[in-house]
Amino acid sequence: MKILILGAGVTGSSVAGALANEANDIVVIDRKPELLSALKERLDIATVIGNAAHPSVLEQAGVRNMDIVIAVTDRDETNMLACQIIKTLYSKPKTIARVRAIDFLKHPELFDPNGLDIDIVISPEQIVMEAIHNLIKFPGVLHISAFADGLVRLFSIKAVKEGFVTGKKISALKEKLANGKIRVVAIFRQGQAINVNGEAMVLEGDEVFFVSPRHKIRKVLSELHTLEAPIKSIMIAGGGHVGKRLAMALENNHQVKVIEFNPVRVRKIANELENTTVLQGDCADETLLVDELIGKTDLFCAITNNDGANIIAAALAKKLGVKKTICLLNHSSYVKLLAGSEIDVVVLPNQETLGSILKHVRKGDVARVSSLCGGSAEAIEAIAHKDSKGLSVVGQRVDEIKLPTGVVLGALIRNKEVIPIHHNTVFEENDHIVMFALDKKLVKNIESYFHRI
Repeated sequence: MKILILGAGVTGSSVAGALANEANDIVVIDRKPELLSALKERLDIATVIGNAAHPSVLEQAGVRNMDIVIAVTDRDETNMLACQIIKTLYSKPKTIARVRAIDFLKHPELFDPNGLDIDIVISPEQIVMEAIHNLIKFPGVLHISAFADGLVRLFSIKAVKEGFVTGKKISALKEKLANGKIRVVAIFRQGQAINVNGEAMVLEGDEVFFVSPRHKIRKVLSELHTLEAPIKSIMIAGGGHVGKRLAMALENNHQVKVIEFNPVRVRKIANELENTTVLQGDCADETLLVDELIGKTDLFCAITNNDGANIIAAALAKKLGVKKTICLLNHSSYVKLLAGSEIDVVVLPNQETLGSILKHVRKGDVARVSSLCGGSAEAIEAIAHKDSKGLSVVGQRVDEIKLPTGVVLGALIRNKEVIPIHHNTVFEENDHIVMFALDKKLVKNIESYFHRI
């Protein structure tokens, strides 16, 4: 597939890295030659220096031959204008634009068929906010994402010393799970996938992934003794796009405080938030945290746009007695710095955003993608169709399908109902099937079974 990426910043480089490793032809446009040089050093891609919204620059990048254009520069206006220009001058490329500002997003008519001609609009800040909000709704999980319009959730927990799952085989855990509707789909040990079968044993430190109907998650967490007490008081470090969105989503049901360093931003968000205390100061200021009773706070969310500040603030808050910390990191390599630290949960914005882009790049009929484990694995919701020209799961039993080792069936949704998966389950037309690929290199095998019709 020929893909043009506009913007070589953190998001653009993350998308380029993920897609270049899948044998796509990638071209990246950016105004900063140093960013493009860094990308070319580690990826087999082409680059063009220039303004991504200028027709001549787009032509130089070969836009007329592209299948998809992904506009993720750091300016909403550039992303929207570039997509509009491409749709006006060319007919072929599908366009995806990142739009961050709430001021644009609160007017959905801008992006309807009679508005700006953009195929898909994504908001990474909204996606990240929802990811953090879900972690707050289900305390005790490390990751949670939704499939099949929210009917099914994928979530993971950490196997802790003397925890219920630790030291047990998967076959023993199945006794706690509901007749095939809840399944263990992956175990990651020190970043490496472990084959999931009845004899696989969970060890301390493992991250264990489950797929479950939405309404059974709390029951499963409770039975596995990993459901934590509800979170009531929350302190948010950072009042940027993510921080403000998160406070807005939480303030009516939680006690929320936001710490923001920029006094202009403090005044702005204080006027927009109704039930949130907004404080001006340094989120790593020990005196400020103590004065604001950090030791009696349930959750500290370090979500500024500075990874170093987030790590320091979260670690300090933990030392000062906060019950739980969530730390946002834009650079996944920094996760290694947290080994052995007391920081509880790490959120990677680029990983959360990547899934919303990948579902439009996948060749099969894919409804949802979640990028996991630093981008090395994927969960995919694909739709089954009968296909006389190629492979198809329709009409086949589970034990007849030759999916490669490393692809695990997680859930089957038929007519908006979760169906238990057994070896003799037969797939039907328009079934939604959630699968876990332990290695993203296996995704091509999945795509071959789920052609669009």
